[in-house]
Amino acid sequence: MTEASSRARRTTASIEADGLGVRFLFDGQQRAVTPALARLRRRGSESWGLHGLDFRIGPGDGVALIGASGSGKTTLLRLVAGVLSPDTGRLDMTGSVGSLLSVEAGLHGLLTGRENAVLLGVLAGMSRAESQAALDEIKTDTRLEEAFDRPVLSYSEGMRARLGFAVADYANPDILVLDEVHEALDHEFRQIVAERAHKTLQDGGIVMAAGHDHPLLATFCDRALWLSDGQIAADGPFDEVRREYLEEVV
Repeated sequence: MTEASSRARRTTASIEADGLGVRFLFDGQQRAVTPALARLRRRGSESWGLHGLDFRIGPGDGVALIGASGSGKTTLLRLVAGVLSPDTGRLDMTGSVGSLLSVEAGLHGLLTGRENAVLLGVLAGMSRAESQAALDEIKTDTRLEEAFDRPVLSYSEGMRARLGFAVADYANPDILVLDEVHEALDHEFRQIVAERAHKTLQDGGIVMAAGHDHPLLATFCDRALWLSDGQIAADGPFDEVRREYLEEVV
């Protein structure tokens, strides 16, 4: 992102959770989407994806969510992104949110990369004029070149991830949310993601990211929340929490 396109960032970004919980209900026609929910489903028709979460995140905090698959990482990021609403407790946030929750999130396969960029920009809070004005820069940042005017269904997973991240980054959110999508990226673009995350933090924003690539997360997250069965098992400096987690699972 060039300096000319960067907007002034508020330095009051914050996320506060008190007793935060999300409940999943199952009937005979529904499938459990994670191993953890499958186990819970066998115990009854109701399960908690998250339960009793309390935490505070402030300006300049880079927070990694670590834990086994099905532990609640994606559910928490979806709450922060506004995709889900809590069933219990509260989640208070200040600042705009930019998110990339999956490689496919918000992309329409029959539309071109250019058309998807405009659509994603509008969904991220930009006006259509702002989104249109961003196209040249997004095309450059994504390194899609001629592919920018091809349907997205012809894109590789990494190309789709680059497009989604470039649009989210251009919107210059106060809170940047990433869920494992960086793991679909090549080495060069992973470095770009890390640089953009650092810039967000330096400007007083917040970065929340989940994934299993701990070395990459460590480049821009100095704090970690370890989630286990929908609850916080540990919250503290990244290296310490990661060590506790690895000692538990290895």
